[in-house]
Amino acid sequence: MPALRDALPALYHDLLGAPLDREVPEESKATCASCAMLEGGCGVVPSLDGRPRTFRADTKCCTFHPRLPGYLAGALLDDPDPRLAEGRRRVEARIASRVGVLPGWIHPPRAYTLLYDGARGAFGRARGLRCPFYDEGTGACTIWAHREAVCSTYFCRYVAGADGRALWTAVKEYLSLVEIQLVRAALLEVAPELLESELDPAPRTAPPGPEDIDGAAPPDAEYAAAWGAWAGRETELYRACHRFVRGLSAADVDALLGLDGTLARRKLARAADAATSSALPPVLRLDPSTTVAWLPDGSVALGAYSPLEAVALPGEAYRLLAKFTGDAPVEAVRARLRAEDRADLADGVLLELYRHRVLAPPPRRAVPAQGPPPPDATHTR
Repeated sequence: MPALRDALPALYHDLLGAPLDREVPEESKATCASCAMLEGGCGVVPSLDGRPRTFRADTKCCTFHPRLPGYLAGALLDDPDPRLAEGRRRVEARIASRVGVLPGWIHPPRAYTLLYDGARGAFGRARGLRCPFYDEGTGACTIWAHREAVCSTYFCRYVAGADGRALWTAVKEYLSLVEIQLVRAALLEVAPELLESELDPAPRTAPPGPEDIDGAAPPDAEYAAAWGAWAGRETELYRACHRFVRGLSAADVDALLGLDGTLARRKLARAADAATSSALPPVLRLDPSTTVAWLPDGSVALGAYSPLEAVALPGEAYRLLAKFTGDAPVEAVRARLRAEDRADLADGVLLELYRHRVLAPPPRRAVPAQGPPPPDATHTR
């Protein structure tokens, strides 16, 4: 299995130290170059409500606008790799537009965020939500080498199923904490006069105005207040923030993250242990919320942990799952299958069904709350 560092931007390889030494499953199911979520892809969950479960070929999963930390924008601008020339051009054009451009981050435009948050069934299917850094000609990301936390950790499918999703969620939470603290530390070092607006940004609770809908730049006075003396020198600030971050050590970053970092690393370690373990819980049951779709060839597609992935079984094998009721240990159920049905489910099949949470541990029974002890009749006040 590859190390976690192999799946993250190079800037972090030494900066984050030991947590990136953890081995993680190689996410071979999420085939970005040949998108597994396109129509006809293997393992796509059949639609039971008439809504497509697949992605469009001209969007794939890139219907998301990243929030790019300023130091990562600086890393991209400093990177001489000719393969990133288009990404640099797009980021420079975005900076020049002033839309969503702040000292700490390059944000999505407000209209985009409103659409994304309010959309239904649009992920992977709405061309209007496609990332501005997506290259339609190649289907690739133009800033991939310097991507942020969400884009670094999203996969449509996970080799370890629900445990894989939990692992990458833990990595995303850790990287998001890293991003926030590095943005703040860089501004404190390079432009401390701009840090206050980063820590306490003005709330945007008012309804969107025409300038938001049209994607217009903020008024000059508002932009000048956010950038101060750095207005017009935005790329210079981003590059300076990148140089500061690049000069940090893993110990420096640990100190910046503090207790929150310690807790995030512990969560990541536990999630990595679960995603790389082949052990089954002692008791499993067929999850009653599992999506069941019978296919024309007599097999069945089962979906549980994710609406984007299903596991297929022969119809005969599916009927055996009804014996997993959560009332007996897994080995006892298997012995019963062998005795009564002259059948069994292989270890690998059981593990895959558990990974998908088609077979899941039974819910814990609630312990009745105990009230106060009865008064002692022999004791009087």
